Order: sequence, then C-alpha cells, then structure tokens
Amino acid sequence: MEETKQVTEVRTSSNGQPLAGNPEHPQKVYAKKKVIFRAYQIIWYILGLVEALLAFRFILKALGANAGSGFTNFIYVISDPLALPFRGIFPTSVAQTNAIEWSTIVACIVYLIAAFGIVQLFQLIKPTNPQEVAENVDTQ
Repeated sequence: MEETKQVTEVRTSSNGQPLAGNPEHPQKVYAKKKVIFRAYQIIWYILGLVEALLAFRFILKALGANAGSGFTNFIYVISDPLALPFRGIFPTSVAQTNAIEWSTIVACIVYLIAAFGIVQLFQLIKPTNPQEVAENVDTQ
C-alpha cells in the first residue's frame, strides 16, 4: 500500500507573519498607504480652511463688523459660496447691526461630517496586513 502525504506551503513575511493568498510587494503597499495618508492630510487641511473661513464669517457677522472694510469684505466674498447652500435653513437672528447666521453653523457641521465620511471611505480601500487587523479588533 502506497502512502501519500499532502504538503501545504505557508509563506511568511519578514516579521514571521503568515502571508495570505497572493500578497502585494511591500513597496507597493507602502506607496498606496502613503498616497492615502496624504489624501487624509489634504482633506483635513481643506476642512480646516473652510471651517476657519466660516468661523470668521460667523464672528464678523455676530459682532456687526463693517462690511465695507477690506478684510471683512474679503471674508464675506470668499465664504459666501461655502455658506450659500445652507442659507435659508434657519432664519438669521438680527439685533441692530449684529446678525447670527445659524446656517453658517449648520454649514460647519455638514462640512465636518462630509470630511469625516470621505476619510472613512479611504479607510475601506487602504491596504492592511494581519497585524493592523488584529490591532483594530483589539481596540474595538
């Protein structure tokens, strides 16, 4: 009677972790992660600029700043396209020359949620390794 043995080959990475399936070259994975990391930085940077402009707009309007002033006019012109889609959601509270634009607060919140959602979408396409998966499972 002839005995047959089945041999299973397990490939491991440089740190001894088993590799599953057909892994990508570590340099390609690093390059992808680097691009996604830069995308995160760009998204948060743009959000920071948008939030700063909208915050200046809100504060200047709330304090009744002179719209004819150069800086105030610049902030209003730059931030108007960002606030425009939200205008009319809530009425503006006006007292003398001061105005509270509640829609600007809504715009800040919506832009923050949108940026967070985009970053989470990038998390879905980011390459991972077994160690990262284990770390994420342990923290949840």
